[in-house]
Amino acid sequence: MFAGTHTAIVTPFKNGQIDEAALKRLVDFQFDNGVNGIVPCGTTGESPTLDYDEHERVVKLSVEFAKGRGIVMAGTGSNSTREAVEMTEEAEAAGATAILQVAPYYNKPTPEGLYQHFKAVAQSTKLPIMLYSIPGRCGIEIGLDVLVRLAESCPNICAIKEAGGNPERVSQMKQILPANFEILSGDDGLTLPFMSVGGCGIVSVASNLIPKQISDMVNFALKGDYASALGIHSQYYPLFAAFLKLATNPIPIKTAMALAGHCSDELRLPLVGMEKAKVDELTATLKKLGIIA
Repeated sequence: MFAGTHTAIVTPFKNGQIDEAALKRLVDFQFDNGVNGIVPCGTTGESPTLDYDEHERVVKLSVEFAKGRGIVMAGTGSNSTREAVEMTEEAEAAGATAILQVAPYYNKPTPEGLYQHFKAVAQSTKLPIMLYSIPGRCGIEIGLDVLVRLAESCPNICAIKEAGGNPERVSQMKQILPANFEILSGDDGLTLPFMSVGGCGIVSVASNLIPKQISDMVNFALKGDYASALGIHSQYYPLFAAFLKLATNPIPIKTAMALAGHCSDELRLPLVGMEKAKVDELTATLKKLGIIA
């Protein structure tokens, strides 16, 4: 179901408000360039600083603007199970076609607590759910034993976005999870390593800016044409590396989107823009790759 490219789409702001016209342009840009889906209200969409009404509005607009061209996988995770359930129910009512559930952050539940959290969310919706393990942000990893239990007891938990930075974990998951349980990379630079050992795609940050290139790379890999996929990866690896090096996501991608004329670079505190030297470095990378003139 999730094989392919899904863009963790930025939330454009204008004078402190959601820039709805810019969001429409971004959604059109994604689907016009071959992505399989978009992920509104994820980390890249600055979900921690969206209030509840804004969260619901972004999901609803994303569904409206997508016009059935692909998956709209709403980020509805929380470190409060009750809140995650409520946001999931709202996203389903708004027309989302799938749900992304990040591991509960900060409160560090036990494996049993983690299992009960995701199970409660899964039981609240009929939508397919992709789990999201990113220990660098959450302080907790979704353990393999928890994944196995969830796959067995919750049929709609059918995929994971793995952002722990370790391709070996993909191999470990493939050994113990059902054959149809899908594993996607959460890091652009690790898409091909993950796919080479059984992953089926990417939830991408870079595809905000270069959707066709990322989609082509993933599609080549899905067809087994790793030489062509590697050519794209090698060409754009400096961009993947810059996004990791320059500042916390989504600061660099939003800066790049502004430099390319897609939306403003407005962020919400506590996120702030990059200093001039880093903007200059990113600008040079974009120019070298021909993304901007």
